[in-house]
Amino acid sequence: MRDPYEVLGIRAGASEAEIKRAYKDLVRKYHPDQYAGNPLSSLAEEKLKEINEAYDSLMKNKGGYTRGSDGDTGRDYNPYFAQVRQYILSGNIHEAERILNTIGTRSAEWYFLKGHLELKKGNYHQGYENIKTAVQMDPGNMEYQQTLRNLMNQNTRAGQVYRTNNPSSAADDICKICTCLYAADCCCECMGSDLIACC
Repeated sequence: MRDPYEVLGIRAGASEAEIKRAYKDLVRKYHPDQYAGNPLSSLAEEKLKEINEAYDSLMKNKGGYTRGSDGDTGRDYNPYFAQVRQYILSGNIHEAERILNTIGTRSAEWYFLKGHLELKKGNYHQGYENIKTAVQMDPGNMEYQQTLRNLMNQNTRAGQVYRTNNPSSAADDICKICTCLYAADCCCECMGSDLIACC
């Protein structure tokens, strides 16, 4: 691997803040979304991989990912999480999930992003559970808390709409379903077919 300082274009011994700043600038410059449909996209992807490896190497030498002291959001900073967020925003769920699955440490940020992926895929329960785990792991993170609150409010509103539109009891609902199925079966039999074979 090339000298990580050289890859990031910074002087040897640069501070953590300088490393993060250089990394973020380069990620923006070489992000795959910038090269969509461009013949240079594979080169940009390789460059981004090299940038990520250089960043990882430097941050590990400085004692691992740290909570942001330079105005960062306060999350455990991992460069891949920034990529995952970009992919989620651009709708590239497959790539976001691929990157998340390569991250070994399941931090609060990991669960938060995994929750967003599950929600995008339509897996509401799994998404909710992952975001709830993120809040439990990092209860001081306002982004996680707000997202969980929004999900809980949506769930409550959906339940209220259901109860308002369906005031009958569960037993009445089952009776209505059976009646509809029986009527549909009768109609099918009149047409020479059979919806429910046992009736």
